[in-house]
Amino acid sequence: MTDFYEANCEDYFHSTVDIEPSSFLYPLADILLPGAKVLDIGCGSGRDLRWLSERGFKPTGFERSPNLAAMARRHSHCPVIEGDFCRYDFSSLQFDALVLVGALVHLSKPELPAIFRSICQALVQSGCVLLTLKEGSGSKTFKDGRVFTLWSREELESIFADINLEIVRFTRSTSKLRIDDVWLGYVLRLVDGE
Repeated sequence: MTDFYEANCEDYFHSTVDIEPSSFLYPLADILLPGAKVLDIGCGSGRDLRWLSERGFKPTGFERSPNLAAMARRHSHCPVIEGDFCRYDFSSLQFDALVLVGALVHLSKPELPAIFRSICQALVQSGCVLLTLKEGSGSKTFKDGRVFTLWSREELESIFADINLEIVRFTRSTSKLRIDDVWLGYVLRLVDGE
């Protein structure tokens, strides 16, 4: 999917940058200490980085597409790491919270558990995660060729338990871009520093 986002970076930026993120970021922001360090995985346009920075947090982006990473830096005035989260060594990082808003939507069901566990290595003990994925069964292919994996609560919550993440808050909401897409949103806390 990298090629899609790199090739369509301008359109993707403009279609997402003006979406008001308060509804899905507040559940995480409400439980973070002032000045908390936050890693926004798949930061895209930099919209959420900017929102977090404006509220006194210290966000850093992580983006695979070089063009989107550059746009995110310009829009948010925050640092952005360029990398592939499927291969990156997150154990060298230390963040109070991770934001994965739609970042893992293209991972298959067999892929997600190990990659999500790897990403969570960037968390400090008792760190928090904001994760959103699309609800449903199987997968959905968009006209532009992107494939989105769909999840049930039971599937996801089994993965969280295996990684020792406890559910702090759960939300279910309709997409702001596509009315037939439903997002499952979780705020999670690492319970034993794994």
